[in-house]
Amino acid sequence: MASADSAGAAMSVTQSFLSGRICLVAGASRGLGRGVARALGDAGATVIVTGRSSEAGPHTDQRPETFEDAAREVEAAGGKGHPYRCDHTNEREVDGLVSWALRRFGRLDCVVDAVWGGNEGYDGERYPDGSGYGTPFWRRPVARLGESFESGVYAQLLLARAVAPAMVQMRSGLIVTVSFDTGTGYLGDVFYDLAKAAMNRLTFAMAQELKPFGVTALGLSPGHVLTERVRDAGLAAQTTETPLYAGRAVAALAADPDAARHAGQVLHVADLARAYDFTDRDGSQPGRFIITNQEGGGDVAQG
Repeated sequence: MASADSAGAAMSVTQSFLSGRICLVAGASRGLGRGVARALGDAGATVIVTGRSSEAGPHTDQRPETFEDAAREVEAAGGKGHPYRCDHTNEREVDGLVSWALRRFGRLDCVVDAVWGGNEGYDGERYPDGSGYGTPFWRRPVARLGESFESGVYAQLLLARAVAPAMVQMRSGLIVTVSFDTGTGYLGDVFYDLAKAAMNRLTFAMAQELKPFGVTALGLSPGHVLTERVRDAGLAAQTTETPLYAGRAVAALAADPDAARHAGQVLHVADLARAYDFTDRDGSQPGRFIITNQEGGGDVAQG
């Protein structure tokens, strides 16, 4: 697998091209993280699946999905799933997770940060504080900014700083942060935009410091994804793709020995689908997802 083309070809020929790889997907109880874990399992990887919603404890937002379920999906797909409960905004728990993973497996080849709690409590129209997506900043309670940053950039930093020493020592590794590209303009909501911009900048900064040691950090920008939360909010008709689409993008990047050429960038899943020749669950290749109403209305377009 010497190039994007050959990696894509390998994906269509075999379902075990990541056999022997040790991957960690943070925030995989549901949504994008769960789709990424499933795709890595499809590729034969060993996948550590983390989250807060456990069969043995409380569930975030009282939702039914758990990280144990996600680990079983990895197993059913042909990989090896290992569930681990972790609150990724808690430094001690993140450090404990990484220490356990390194003791158990000896290394981490690919770490995917899909942690995002910025939409907790959102019912499709309103957040618990009464505001909606795109409500002007002067009408928004400022506390939500702290929640978005804690579950976004702060959680991203905690995980990356925990895994970086082992990867630096190995002089190899891939860190993927699921975010959203802010380069095309305003994302329509002040807190979402600020959090994603900060996450993307942190990815860029990490890439500069990790690159001399053979470690690659990059961001991943999906479309409007049909997650469980989106489905239950009655917004399925507005979505463009399933979580598996982003998952297959991560699998392709993990299999590409030249992934370092993307270091520091925020890559669109749609662009990667064409470069690596993979599809979404239904065999389609949805195009780029673009927020077209930059005044906060949330309109979208597919390019």
